[in-house]
Amino acid sequence: MILKNLNYPLDFKFKISTISSDFNITDKNGNYVAYVREKIFKLKDDVIVYNNESKSQELFRIKANQWIDFNASFSITDLVNKRNFGRLARKGMRSLWKSQYDIIDENDQTKYQINEDNGWIKVFDGMVSEIPIVGMFTGYFLNPSYTVRDNAGKEYFRLKKMPSLIGRRFQLERLIDINDEDESLVVLSFLMMVLLERARG
Repeated sequence: MILKNLNYPLDFKFKISTISSDFNITDKNGNYVAYVREKIFKLKDDVIVYNNESKSQELFRIKANQWIDFNASFSITDLVNKRNFGRLARKGMRSLWKSQYDIIDENDQTKYQINEDNGWIKVFDGMVSEIPIVGMFTGYFLNPSYTVRDNAGKEYFRLKKMPSLIGRRFQLERLIDINDEDESLVVLSFLMMVLLERARG
């Protein structure tokens, strides 16, 4: 199963009416790409990716390998074809400064990296968010962005946190063409990363 004919930019928009971490992914024309739901009351992160909000078809499952997620990796399973699709791995200690993740394919080879573009945003967000009243508005002016590069340093995608007060919205741009299989792996990795990073800003 791959995500085909994606029209960028893609919008990741969290729902604020549910206690679980649900969000829609839509394309530039407002068409559904996927609906993402994180299972609540789980010690390990466990996410199901559906075809749309009606949840009529399960497409992928993303599950953490351990319940403490500081240095966790997240396996991605293609539920349609019943196969391993790859995984996202957080880069432990280095994520204290700038968030960094490896995107690993089904053969356990690291193909891409996600790197936060500006580590100072993370520092300032941690400081300002503790200030009464002011901390409520960090979502308007402290918005991180993340870039996907291959092992040679070529840039393929950029994800930006969009300014907002209550709603959590991210936008994904494709910078250059990429094959469909790798594109799907990157998009799925980003949606898991968004769940991990969403509380910032």
